[in-house]
Amino acid sequence: MIKVLFDCDNTMSVSGCDVDDGLALIYLLGRSDVELLGVTTTYGNSTIDIVHENTIKMFNDLKISHIPLYKGSACKSNRKSDAAEFLVNMVNKYPGEITLLATGSLTNLCGAYEIDNSFFSKLKQIVLMGGITRPLIINGKNLNELNFSCDPEASLRVLSSDAKVTTLDGHICLQAFFGEKEYERLTSNNSNIYKYINDNTVEWFNLVMKEFGVKGFYNWDIVSALYITNPELFEDNFENIVSTEKDLEKGYLKIDNDNDSGYKVNIPLKIKDVDLFNEIIFKTWDNVKI
Repeated sequence: MIKVLFDCDNTMSVSGCDVDDGLALIYLLGRSDVELLGVTTTYGNSTIDIVHENTIKMFNDLKISHIPLYKGSACKSNRKSDAAEFLVNMVNKYPGEITLLATGSLTNLCGAYEIDNSFFSKLKQIVLMGGITRPLIINGKNLNELNFSCDPEASLRVLSSDAKVTTLDGHICLQAFFGEKEYERLTSNNSNIYKYINDNTVEWFNLVMKEFGVKGFYNWDIVSALYITNPELFEDNFENIVSTEKDLEKGYLKIDNDNDSGYKVNIPLKIKDVDLFNEIIFKTWDNVKI
């Protein structure tokens, strides 16, 4: 059983905001091999208040009553929060056993470190969604990095920590396109969870199509969730990162493997089988009953 803590900026169902954290949450709920120990909210896709209230709503919609939910810090100027305290308590309860999945700003993780400087060393691993190594271009348009740039000091602290860190960056996530074929599969099934997903993602599907001229959206955060459950689907790639806080203001992961300084981060390059990747997602979503 994989013990997971999920720190996210979930805005699925918030008008004009990304849906990927919510889809990742549904994925985790559908995995029989994942023990979701708790969810903590952070800012990024929107403010902490909007993210947290939306996540409460999603918990109610999906009838989730057995999983703890804690609110994180509102900004990087004060990182200590109920979420940070909860993260510390859980790693102290299960030292060396927890995978921490973080898909928004990394403020709560840094807050946990500020409470307990041994926090990172007590984790089994940290899996992130964030960062870019070059401009992120979608259909000729540049897309700015979001997650690491929200709180660059926290991002540097996490990436350079003594934990085992993997980040699924913006480039590999472009391989996880949720397009017309996937939407047809979604709408052709009458299950309650598929209908819930369709109802809460169709606006985003249309917004992305209008903004970037592509018929679908990129399933950013779920890539990181699948890395946890199915690492064999990914081509690992360990790099020596020398990014400074200034670099991370733009989410830039600066690679220099000839430099004696820096810190090692796994930045997978490829989803080996995208069709299988999507098949696993759909089968796992189908396990969630509402």
